[in-house]
Amino acid sequence: MTGITHIGLTVPDIDAAVEWYTRVLDFELLAGPFTAKAEGTDDASTNMTMDLLGEEVKEMRNAHLTTGNQVGLELFEFVDPKPELKEGPPWQQRFFHLCLLVSGIEETAARIEAEGGKKRSRIWAPREGKPYRLVYMEDPFGNIIELYSHSTEVTYGNMDSP
Repeated sequence: MTGITHIGLTVPDIDAAVEWYTRVLDFELLAGPFTAKAEGTDDASTNMTMDLLGEEVKEMRNAHLTTGNQVGLELFEFVDPKPELKEGPPWQQRFFHLCLLVSGIEETAARIEAEGGKKRSRIWAPREGKPYRLVYMEDPFGNIIELYSHSTEVTYGNMDSP
């Protein structure tokens, strides 16, 4: 694998989600929100929405955001049909979490809470004697966001396997 280009998240209100991710977590909006409708064509080869999601999806909106290290976040709002929001523990969902590298764990966690998000865990030190920290948060749309103080390579590199 060469790298991750983007993560796609479903949100109930794309305008609110774009505003929240750009304001609270400093994502940059690259493109959109766009609206894609299945009406007007029955040919999946000329309609990306129908090709990807099937004929039952009649309308969706999406937007592309980016982070400081050029990993994208693609947000989707399904307009027709509206998805059924299912509550449940994170381990029972298909999507578990998005992890962000931030310069200040405590400050970012406090900003998320102040802006309608939730704290899901305490701040953890995954390696004894190291300054690495992480915490699980939740955005106002129910998606879990993990915050890292250091990259995955730094945090878990050269770690002995059990």
